[in-house]
Amino acid sequence: MSKSETPVKFDDSGLRNTRAHGAGALIINADDWGRNQDNTDRIHQCIVHGTVSSTSAMVFMADSERAAEMARASGADAGLHLNLTTPFSGVNVSARLTEHHRRICRYLRSNRLTQAVYHPGLAASFKYVVCSQLEEFERIYAEAPKRVDGHHHMHLCANVLYGRLLPTGTIARRNFSFQPGEKSAVNRWYRKWVDGILAKRHKLTDYFYSLPPMDTPRRLEDIFGLASESVVEVETHPVNDAEHQFLMSDRLFSDFKLDSIVSFRSLL
Repeated sequence: MSKSETPVKFDDSGLRNTRAHGAGALIINADDWGRNQDNTDRIHQCIVHGTVSSTSAMVFMADSERAAEMARASGADAGLHLNLTTPFSGVNVSARLTEHHRRICRYLRSNRLTQAVYHPGLAASFKYVVCSQLEEFERIYAEAPKRVDGHHHMHLCANVLYGRLLPTGTIARRNFSFQPGEKSAVNRWYRKWVDGILAKRHKLTDYFYSLPPMDTPRRLEDIFGLASESVVEVETHPVNDAEHQFLMSDRLFSDFKLDSIVSFRSLL
C-alpha cells in the first residue's frame, strides 16, 4: 500500500509516536472512496502507485459496495467518510433515511455558520443518519470503522460533536492546521477549542493539511518536514486532475525525498 510501513503506536493523548529518536509519521489519505466509480478508481490507482496510504469511504453512494469489495480484496485501509451534505446516490437507501438525511443536508448547506450551531430539532435525525452510516460501513466492510472523518468536514458540526455521535476511541480527523496569520485569531481559537473537545473522546493526529496547493514546493516541504517528529495527515482528492497527476508522478518521493508514508492502520 505504500513504499514502506513502520508501525507507530498511540498513547492516551492521541496519535503520538513512540518510536526511538522521536520519528514521526506521514499519512496521505484520499477522500470520497465509493462516491462514484471515477473517485474509487483514481484513488485505487494512487494506492497501487504507493502515494496514497489510506482512504475515507462513503456509504450509501453509487460505488460504495464495489469499493468495499475492492478494499476487502486488496487490504486497503479504509475509514468512514461521514456524509451529511451530499444526497445519497446508492440504490439501497430507505425512504426514511433519505428524508432524515435530506433535512440535515438542507440545514447544513443553508449557511456556512450552521455547522457551529446545535439544532435540537434535528438531534434525532443526526443520530439516526450517523448511526445508519456506521452500521452500513460495518455491513459492507465486515468491521466497524476504526476512524471517522467527514465529507466537507461536517463530522465536526455541533450536532455530531455535542451529541457524541462518533464511537468513542476511534481516530477522528481534527481541524485543518494553520500557521499564525493564515486565519483570524478568533477562527484559530474556535478550531483549537473544537479539537480540544474532540480529543477528549477520540485519537487525533498532531497536524492535518490538504495536499493542494502543490505549486508552492516550500509549503509541502514544511508539511512533510513536520512528519519527522509528529503524526501528520495530508488530505487529497485524486478525482481532481492536478492532484491525480501529482500523485501518479514520482515527485512525492523524488522531489521531496520522502522515505515512506504509512496508513492509519499501521498506527493501531
